[in-house]
Amino acid sequence: MTPAPTRIATLDLIRGVAVMGILAANIAAFGFPEFAYMTPASMGWPSTPDLIAWTTTFIVIDGKMRGLFSLLFGASMLLVIDRAEASGEDPATVHLRRMAWLFVFGIAHLYLLWWGDILAHYALVGALAYMFARLPVRWLIGVGLACIALQTVELTTLVAYAFDLHAAAHRPGATARIIANWQSLADQFGQPSPAGVERELAIGRGGWSDMVAWRWRHAVGPITSLTATGPETLGFMLLGMAGLRSGFLTGEWSRKRYAVVAAAGITIGWAAYAAIATFDIAHGFDARYVALSWLTLATPLRPLTIIGYAAAIILLARPGGWLTTRVSAAGRMAFSNYLGTTLICTTIFYGYGFGLYGDLSRAQLYLVVVPIWLLMLAWSKPWLDRFRYGPLEWLWRSLSRFAWQPMRGSAFTANR
Repeated sequence: MTPAPTRIATLDLIRGVAVMGILAANIAAFGFPEFAYMTPASMGWPSTPDLIAWTTTFIVIDGKMRGLFSLLFGASMLLVIDRAEASGEDPATVHLRRMAWLFVFGIAHLYLLWWGDILAHYALVGALAYMFARLPVRWLIGVGLACIALQTVELTTLVAYAFDLHAAAHRPGATARIIANWQSLADQFGQPSPAGVERELAIGRGGWSDMVAWRWRHAVGPITSLTATGPETLGFMLLGMAGLRSGFLTGEWSRKRYAVVAAAGITIGWAAYAAIATFDIAHGFDARYVALSWLTLATPLRPLTIIGYAAAIILLARPGGWLTTRVSAAGRMAFSNYLGTTLICTTIFYGYGFGLYGDLSRAQLYLVVVPIWLLMLAWSKPWLDRFRYGPLEWLWRSLSRFAWQPMRGSAFTANR
């Protein structure tokens, strides 16, 4: 059998942290209706433990893990392109086949399992990102930051619209249509009507076929997602490419440089996010201010915080250590772990499983997160001690190459 390609240890480690962190970010979206994701006050004012859970998650996790994962997606994508070119394959063909099959997986995930899929979105943005793969580092950084700036401007226009619509809906003589439009927008930012709350809870507590039918009619499709958040995702992917090219994501910088980046990014980011959380709480989680906080204020802060996280992970890594090895294995199998968490969480919460949808408090949801983290750490390394790839990684690779790939043989023998 041909040996598995040499892997870059830091990429697997950061990806492992990201896929575990994404579960902590997504757990509210599994256990509650979609409108509760951004605010803990969508179904009544939160208890102190729930408020602490939301605040901690908002400052430390929300948006950062998705951005970190996007960063790694861009770096890994460039690595595949470079290796295809080095082996004499057509890099565009290799890359676009991978994105096409990822899109198929994502669509199945979105409509059959869970409304919060990111795979189809990554496939579309990843296909576009190929056009930038040959840019030098400084251009990758510049274009990436420009994409995030564009996203901030785009989202700011939505926030301005929300404030204008709220004012129009609360004027004397406002039409039923304007009031309904405001309520529809307010639903998205955590201020639903009582009828809306009951409707969404009933959907989550229903059967599988009913939920598939609902997602088919109401879930945000990949094209809408591309127009709504595509610039930011593309920006992070390009920054990931720059991180690979510059040696930042491969651990080639000095420890002092990593320490400076980590300290600056995390300190500034957490302080700013804490201020935004305080702002949200002070305004009673009003839908307008939730939109302002999450879209206009938080978006431009994410790059600095995420880069700080990546630097801190590399700085704190202990090659060969138990935790580093286990988290790296989880990152090596990020695709399998990501979809695996969907299967576990939908079974726990949805009506066709254990039916806990909407029954746990926000703080209690994290009692579900920890055992799933432990499961990721427990199964990923033993699997990779025997097999080259995670099960879904192997399937994705085989479908993309139109040939069943060799599976037997430890991934760790060629992991450095």
